[in-house]
Formats: sequence, C-alpha cells, structure tokens
Amino acid sequence: MTAYFVMIREKTTDAASLAEYGPRASLAAQRHTLKPLAVYGALDQIEGDAIEGAVIIEFPNMAAARKWYDSPAYQAAVKFRHAGSTSKAFFIEGV
Repeated sequence: MTAYFVMIREKTTDAASLAEYGPRASLAAQRHTLKPLAVYGALDQIEGDAIEGAVIIEFPNMAAARKWYDSPAYQAAVKFRHAGSTSKAFFIEGV
C-alpha cells in the first residue's frame, strides 16, 4: 500500500542550518523510490497555527518510506532540518 511522508515546517530558527538540509536531503533521495508530490508550494491554510511550508513525498509502501528515512544519508541530512527549524513529520498509508 502506498505510503506518504508529510513534513510541516512551523518556523525557521536557523537559516544557515536549514540551508544545509535541502541539498543533503536531495542526495539522500537518489537511491530510493520516491515521488515528491508537494514541496513548499503555495499555501492556502484554512485551520490551525500558521506554518511556513509543507512537503509530501510518495513511497511505494511503508517499508520503502522507512528505509529512506532511516538511511544513513537521510539521517545525516535531517539533523540540519532539526537544527534549523521547528517541524513535524509523519508517515501515513494511502487508501
């Protein structure tokens, strides 16, 4: 069953650290089967506290999603997102 990684960036706290994240995350994606569906596109937020942006990435299944997230390359990248922003992320299975 298809799985999705959803990340919501609430606030940038360190722009320099966050700038390191994007290129490293792109490199980490190269050896994984994934499809970016939304990457910081225009928002029309209708509920909740304001956010800066969101990302939705599609994977063939939950195992493939976890393999990407848990990979050494992505774990080396995600520390820059954690250092540079407050965010929430989760996986969700499709229907």
